[in-house]
Amino acid sequence: MRHRPLNTLGLLALVLSAGCALLQGPKMDRDADIPPIEREFRAVWVATVANIDWPSEPGLNSETQQAEAIALLDTAVQMGLNAVVFQVRPQSDALYASRIEPWSYYLSGEQGRAPEPYYDPLAFWIVEAHARGLELHAWFNPYRAHHPKGGPVGPRSIVNKRADLALQLGEEGYWWLDPGKEGTQDHAFAVVMDVLRRYDVDGIHFDDYFYPYPSYNDGRDFPDDESWAAYRSDGGKMSLGDWRRNNVNQFIKRLYRGIKEEKPHVKFGLSPFGIWRPGHPPSIRGLDQYEVLYADARRWLQEGWVDYLSPQLYWPIRQVPQSYPMLLAWWTAQNTRARHVWPGLYASGIKDARGADEIVNQIMVARAMGSTGAGHVHFSMKALRENRGGIVDSLGSQPYAQKALVPPSPWLDSRPPNAPSLKLDLRNEQVRVQWAHADLDDVHRWIVHYRRGAHWNYEVFNSAVRETQIALVSPASEQEGDDPPQVLREVAVSALDRFGNESPKTRMPIEERPE
Repeated sequence: MRHRPLNTLGLLALVLSAGCALLQGPKMDRDADIPPIEREFRAVWVATVANIDWPSEPGLNSETQQAEAIALLDTAVQMGLNAVVFQVRPQSDALYASRIEPWSYYLSGEQGRAPEPYYDPLAFWIVEAHARGLELHAWFNPYRAHHPKGGPVGPRSIVNKRADLALQLGEEGYWWLDPGKEGTQDHAFAVVMDVLRRYDVDGIHFDDYFYPYPSYNDGRDFPDDESWAAYRSDGGKMSLGDWRRNNVNQFIKRLYRGIKEEKPHVKFGLSPFGIWRPGHPPSIRGLDQYEVLYADARRWLQEGWVDYLSPQLYWPIRQVPQSYPMLLAWWTAQNTRARHVWPGLYASGIKDARGADEIVNQIMVARAMGSTGAGHVHFSMKALRENRGGIVDSLGSQPYAQKALVPPSPWLDSRPPNAPSLKLDLRNEQVRVQWAHADLDDVHRWIVHYRRGAHWNYEVFNSAVRETQIALVSPASEQEGDDPPQVLREVAVSALDRFGNESPKTRMPIEERPE
C-alpha cells in the first residue's frame, strides 16, 4: 500500500496534539546506537606547473584567478572530496608571498611579479578551502629549479641567484638543484618551514621528483660530478647510488622532524612513483625509482618519516605488468608502522565512461586494503572539473554518496577533545541547535548528529560555526521513495580536533509530553 505523505503543517499538528515538545537536559552515554562517521581521505591534486589546473593561464587578473579557484573548490565539495593538495612551489618559485623565492611565472607571466591587484594566493586558497570544510595540503617540488614552460630564466630565478646549486639538464630547458649539496637541502628546508610557520596548512606534500627522470637530461646521468667528487675527497665510502639515496633520505628525515617540532598536527605526505623496484611484487615491471630517481620510498614509510604515502598507481586493474591491486597490496604490506597508504589515481586518463568506472573500482579496492584509514588522491583537478566520462556523477552516486571525514592519525595524537555543551530551542517547525566548548583551541570541526525514527544522519561544521537549524519534520530531500515524513527525535553534537579525534557526544532527545 502506498503511503500518502502528510504535509509539514499536518504532521507538526499530529506531533503537538499529544502535548508540547519537551527538550530534555543533556545526557552522556557510550553512543553505541549512533553509527560512526565515515572516514576516508578524498583528495585531489591541483597542479599549477605549466598551468595544468590553476590558474588556467598566466597573466590573469586577481579577480579571475580567484573566481577560478572558487569554482574548483566548489566542485571539490559538490563531488564529496574533503582535501585539496595545492601546488605552491612548482619550480623554486612561490604562489604565496615569500621573502625567499620569487613570485611564480604561472601567476603573472613574469617571475617575480605579484598578482594584480595584489593578493596572496595560498592564503586565499586556505581560507576558501577551510570555509568549505576541506583540508589544504601545500605541495612542493623540492629540487626543480626551472621548468621549460616556466618562461625565461630571469634574474630572480634561483638559477642565477644560487648558481652554485643549480645544474642545467638536456636540451628541453630544465634546471635542477643538486641534492648532494648542503646548500640545496638548507634552502628547500627553509622554504617549507617558512610556509609551515606562516600559513594554516593541514599538510606538507612532495611528489615523485627527487633526482630527475633521465629523459629530462636526454637520457644521460645526472651531472653532479662536483658534489660527488667533494664527497669522495672527504673520505666518503658509499657507492654513487647509495650516496644519492642517502642525500634524499636525510632531507626527508630532517623535514619530517622539523614539521613535527613546529606543528605536530600538520601531516607530511609523499606521492612517489608507483613502483618501488621491478619485481616487487614478482610480476611487476617498470621504472626502478630506487635506482633511477634515487628515492627509497619504502624506507620512508617503514622509518615513519611520513604520515601518509600516496604511490602514483596510474595503471588499470587488469594491466598485469603494473597491476593496480598487486602494487597497492605490496605497498600496504610495507606499511609496518601503520601510517596511511592512500594511492594516487589517474583521473586525467579518463576518456569515457569505462575510464570513470575504472576509477570507482580502484577506490573500492583501496577501501578493501586500507590499513589505518581508507583514502586516495585524484590526479588532477582539471579532469574532475570537466567531469570526464561522467566521473563526478559516478563518484557522487556510488562511493561518495555519504560525506566522509579525513581519518585520524593516532601516532601523532590519540586524545579526543572533551565533549561540547548543547542547547536546543524549538521554534515553529525548526529546532535551533547551539553548542559551545570550554577549549576552542582544541576544536577544528563540529559534528551534529540527528535522528528521525531509527535513522541517524549528520552534518559537519567548521570551528567558527556555533549553531544550525534542523527541521522538526523531515523535508522532502531526506525522504526516500514513498516514505512518510519523519519527526526529529534526538540531536547529538561532538567536537573534532586537528588530528581527527572525535570527542564523546552530548545528546538531547526530543520527546512528546502529555498534557
